[in-house]
Amino acid sequence: MGSSDPLQPVVSFNGVSKFFGDIVAAKDLNLEVQSGEFLSFLGPSGCGKTTMLRMIAGFEQPTEGDVYLQGNRVNGVPAYKRPVNMVFQHYALFPHLDIERNVAYGLKQASPRLSQTLIKERVDDALNLVQLDGYHRRRIWELSGGQQQRVALARALVNKPQVLLLDEPLAALDRKLRREMQIELQNLQRNVGITFVLVTHDQEEALSMSDRVCIMREGEIVQVGSPRELYDKPLNRYVADFVGKSNFFDGIVESSGDGRQAVKLDNGHSLDVDVHANGKLMASSQRITLSIRPEQIVLARDAARLPEDAAIVIEAEVRNRIFLGEHTEYLLHEGAFGEFLALAPRQVEANESPFEVNEKIYVCWSRAAALLLDNRM
Repeated sequence: MGSSDPLQPVVSFNGVSKFFGDIVAAKDLNLEVQSGEFLSFLGPSGCGKTTMLRMIAGFEQPTEGDVYLQGNRVNGVPAYKRPVNMVFQHYALFPHLDIERNVAYGLKQASPRLSQTLIKERVDDALNLVQLDGYHRRRIWELSGGQQQRVALARALVNKPQVLLLDEPLAALDRKLRREMQIELQNLQRNVGITFVLVTHDQEEALSMSDRVCIMREGEIVQVGSPRELYDKPLNRYVADFVGKSNFFDGIVESSGDGRQAVKLDNGHSLDVDVHANGKLMASSQRITLSIRPEQIVLARDAARLPEDAAIVIEAEVRNRIFLGEHTEYLLHEGAFGEFLALAPRQVEANESPFEVNEKIYVCWSRAAALLLDNRM
């Protein structure tokens, strides 16, 4: 497959749909993945993210539309003829082969055949890249989960693909090791400069590693953006709920002016929202959902200690408290708002002792902290 303009997207979906009988796995997908980018498909089971990955790999073909690799249409091109490699969730390593022969397997299938000297050099380089230098003669069962994952990465990278596809490769690892491997994967991608495309249902995994994240729902792309864009400027409630934690309150826009929008919540409370910080201007009388991230909520025993720019101040009862190390998560309750979450960093609690269960405290958030989300999306 020939090379193309370096500014050409390395992967493109152009009006792609995929049907399995009556089941719609992907619907009218349009997406471009740039060379050297780390992009993640994020969404719940059955949203279409794995189908997209398999159409890039060549394991599935689109029912409608076109898939391009390096500017070349690849509909009907088999997987072994595509400049991509895939790391599977369960690694798919060969238990009867040692590490060196596992990594060399793809190289030995190449046509024209490579010399043994070149194969050994490529294998050595790949194992060194994933920090497994000296593990050549080890067997698969002698390795930890993290080391097996590195072998799978080395086997995929040794062929020098244009795109590396990762199908939930960290799902089998424990939390601490998964976090370590997230950092290693990110560093590895930067070092080799290969385009990485990851499929995951883990928001932390996607946000921590990716340049951009593609949020999917029911076979459709909902929003594509950087992790910060998706977190700070979600397009709708689905994205705000899937990326991070948030509190949601339904209401209606009453009026707009002077950079603010007046909102009347269904629970009877009224407040102003800063339009400039929010980035959205909703029409008067429009139904909306107000989203407040838990870390944006300020807690205090004395109302006088709350910020002066509060959009609203209420008194709530602490229903539950969970210590999470770097912060404490509080489940609060107020008659009109019901239950909602707040996060208090440790440095904040250093100035005021932790709040106790059943204690009544004051709660507020700023006008700039509230996001207005369109109920129609």
